[in-house]
Amino acid sequence: MRTYSMQAKGNKKATITIYTEIGGYWDGISANQFAKDLKALGDIDEINLRISSPGGEVFDGQTIYTILKSHKARVIVDIDGLAASIASVIAMAGDEIRMADNALMMIHNAWGYGVGTAEDLRSTADLLEKVNGTIIGTYVKRTGKDEADIVKMMDAETWMSAAEAKEHGFIDSITDALEMAASFDLSKFRYRNTPKAVVQQNLDHRVRLAHMSLAAQKIRTASSPKQG
Repeated sequence: MRTYSMQAKGNKKATITIYTEIGGYWDGISANQFAKDLKALGDIDEINLRISSPGGEVFDGQTIYTILKSHKARVIVDIDGLAASIASVIAMAGDEIRMADNALMMIHNAWGYGVGTAEDLRSTADLLEKVNGTIIGTYVKRTGKDEADIVKMMDAETWMSAAEAKEHGFIDSITDALEMAASFDLSKFRYRNTPKAVVQQNLDHRVRLAHMSLAAQKIRTASSPKQG
């Protein structure tokens, strides 16, 4: 189930759950809404951010990252299922980053659509390169890796297990495996190297949800008063 929520937990702590896409275009959480909700929490000293997201709009994601990095609260990130694309950048806002043993992280170059003249398309390409530069800087700052290494990983659309993410310095620790936190239609993101096991697991989970929905509908229909 796709979920986004913010909840104050007492003692100036809060839990933020992002189990959805990033940005309004994908019907996910926008940076504007995120900022409003975080402000509404009031005086918070610790944030536990739980992520399972396939990514989405880069500028919304970068803004959410900046909001979290500039907040006075200590931010603890838990990657529960998937932190792909711009969702992996949001995860880098953590003062401590943890990742479930069966979760995945993916980093790649920014992409977008271009319409218009040759000059328009050149401008779009220039913008994408600038966006890549800011993302590369975020990963370098977090991991301590050479910029050239990060560039190669992004060029290759690199999918990492928890162990690999820890080895490369993207996370601090690995937690126990969790059941899939959310299911997404990854095909609409046009990722090139999505592991086959992830595609199948995602499909199986969506099928199970569909069966559960159908079963619930049958129960509601059977229990409805008969008209006579």
